[in-house]
Amino acid sequence: MKRTFVISGTEVHKISDIISIGKLLTSDGAWGTYLFKKGLAIGNCPEEWNLTHYDDVYDIAKSYAEAGSDIISTNSFGSNLFKLSQYNLQAKISEICQTSAEISRKAAGHNKIVMASLGPTGQFLIMGDVTSEELYNSFKLQAIAFEKGGADAVCIETFYALDEAEQAINAVKENTSLEVICTFTFNKSDNGFKTLMGISPQQMTESLIHFGTDIIGANCGSGFEDMVEIAKSIREVSARIPIIIQANAGLPSFENNQLVYSETPERIKEIIPKLINAGANIIGGCCGTTPEHIKVISGIVKSYNQNKFVNRDL
Repeated sequence: MKRTFVISGTEVHKISDIISIGKLLTSDGAWGTYLFKKGLAIGNCPEEWNLTHYDDVYDIAKSYAEAGSDIISTNSFGSNLFKLSQYNLQAKISEICQTSAEISRKAAGHNKIVMASLGPTGQFLIMGDVTSEELYNSFKLQAIAFEKGGADAVCIETFYALDEAEQAINAVKENTSLEVICTFTFNKSDNGFKTLMGISPQQMTESLIHFGTDIIGANCGSGFEDMVEIAKSIREVSARIPIIIQANAGLPSFENNQLVYSETPERIKEIIPKLINAGANIIGGCCGTTPEHIKVISGIVKSYNQNKFVNRDL
């Protein structure tokens, strides 16, 4: 059953509907680095924590809801058959994915959006590592379970290859009613921003629109500053497609035996308005971002919205 949101007296059912009436949204921040802070050991399966550390995973989702996120992700980035098989957990794929959505739905309540996280498999079609059917079937199992758990959308994130993204998009669209979001991750090169497979933001945009993606964008990368140029590149191709940006908190370094990210909550205050002006409709964080980063983003987003919307239901 589709969830209904009432924005300024208008009923909407999808994130893209909310964006179409001019509202900016805040998504959440890092999950992996947060899980490690809570005690996840290197080499253990983060997604298994949905079953074994329910309260810890719920606490992460709840902390982002309380920080001002309109959209709450799920602890399911590596929940595909290929990665779960490394931990002998492939038989639990549906249970892990459904529980991840149930946890975030509980934390989000009824007036926030749950966006299930679906990451790449690490397998390459071009290398013959896997078949299109194998990819599709794994993504299908994930998508169906996310919907059963109460997700509103799936974010196909940190992708780098168009052929794998196409299988993920098709699996979600053909087997669920969930909204489809897709973000690629780009590195800066002498020839501009490219993915691991050499895809530019412009190429990504053209292809993902052709595949029928509802919302597109970028995540991870080297920080919020670079995302401004990436958002502009997406806007060069389409003035209408909703854009989501979820950046890392800059580049990490080790200080006093701790991993420290360069873009602090204070630092990103001056960057978020640039992202909005570049065309971003949804802004959140990736690796290294915290509820404190989200509080900053949410505050700026709300200030942009306040003159347009008196009744804020999200």
